[in-house]
Amino acid sequence: MTPAPQNGSQPQSSLVAGVLAGNRRSLTRLLTLVENNDPRARAALRALHPQTGKAHIVGITGPAGSGKSTLVHLLAREYRRRGKTVGIVAVDPSSPFTRGAILGDRVRMQDLTGDPGIFVRSMATRGAMGGLAEATVEMVHVLDAFGKDVVLIETVGTGQDEVDIVRTAQTVVVVSIPGSGDDIQALKAGILEIADLFVVNKADRDGADAVVADLRAMLHLQPPRDWKTPILKTIATRNEGITELVDTIDRHYQYLDESGQLMRGALERTRHQVLSIARQTLYERLLQAALPDRTLETLVEAVLQRELDPRSAADALVALVAKDVSETGVPSKPAAT
Repeated sequence: MTPAPQNGSQPQSSLVAGVLAGNRRSLTRLLTLVENNDPRARAALRALHPQTGKAHIVGITGPAGSGKSTLVHLLAREYRRRGKTVGIVAVDPSSPFTRGAILGDRVRMQDLTGDPGIFVRSMATRGAMGGLAEATVEMVHVLDAFGKDVVLIETVGTGQDEVDIVRTAQTVVVVSIPGSGDDIQALKAGILEIADLFVVNKADRDGADAVVADLRAMLHLQPPRDWKTPILKTIATRNEGITELVDTIDRHYQYLDESGQLMRGALERTRHQVLSIARQTLYERLLQAALPDRTLETLVEAVLQRELDPRSAADALVALVAKDVSETGVPSKPAAT
């Protein structure tokens, strides 16, 4: 007797076939499932995984108001002029009510949607720290499998918290502008070290040369690298400096490929993704195991009453999950005590 298909397997198979055939409607549907963490997306992602690893993934990050959206718009146009297809994942702040992207479909990029070689997807952070939503990596993989040559990720623009982009993108572009009052302050801590190249946008403003000089001085304080981090000036509103920016991004990818850094970086990013998914899965299973019989509340109360310390309570939760996970990897409901 032929086993019955798993729930949702037919829609998943249809979506996978559609994505691999270049069907934009299938792509949109699958990206929605991925963003909503729909269980039906898992089998589709598994089927698409062998088709990934071909796109150049470029992260665009920096403080809010630095012109990242305009730069992404122009980068997409320049890549299309060079005959490459482009996917864009624009990560926006979340609405506190709907958890959707506040900027929606990116009004500033709407004119790109008429080009069949460009696909723009806006998504919300949904409270994720680090400047990226949890589903961003999986969305990038879907666009990669869809056949996009370049995938541009624009982060939300929260400043130095946006270091997660280095765990997703192969090339990280950090954008700054003169005249904001704390140009370099917004780039210190974690975000300065993640840049593969710097862009001083709105370079027609007073103080642009001073920002470039400050960046050079700060780069001299960093440990030496084989790749010398370039600093470029652009005026996105005039489409100035974009050709040079794309040339430099492509040169960085060539350096990664020829030096072996491309494969080493892929190894580190994959390790991080696997651990991140495992961490989230274990957390969800912990809640499934501890909530039904109020084990969590009992442990919290014991800590509050100073009968148990927090680390011992956490160990008890971990032990509960480890004991309760079945052969299929799905925890059952804890037995009543």
